[in-house]
Amino acid sequence: MVGRTITHYRIIEKLGAGGMGEVFRARDTRLDRTVAIKVLPAAFASNAQLKIRFEREASAFSQVSHPHICALHDVGNADGVEYLVLVYLEGETLADRIARAPVSIPDVLRLGSQIASALACAHRAGIV
Repeated sequence: MVGRTITHYRIIEKLGAGGMGEVFRARDTRLDRTVAIKVLPAAFASNAQLKIRFEREASAFSQVSHPHICALHDVGNADGVEYLVLVYLEGETLADRIARAPVSIPDVLRLGSQIASALACAHRAGIV
């Protein structure tokens, strides 16, 4: 996938993978910005249930606006590849931060508050 272009998004590097897709850092060549693009793997694209879940995820992203929830820029299908385009956020993951060193109590409280606020926003939008 690295090096491939999906519509006007040029895939630069793989950031991670999970149960519902793979996430890449990409370049939006139309607006000249870095984005995160999540794609439904080809093996999943033929599964109607997983495709519906992926579409539901896009809809859920579009229902919320919160500083600690990634904003959705675009959603689509190009050459059989289902994708979501999200804001790209620089920095280390929470898992990497925790693995690097113990997290101080003030940082735990700050991060916990931010996570709780984002979850409350999602719950208000009907996302569980």
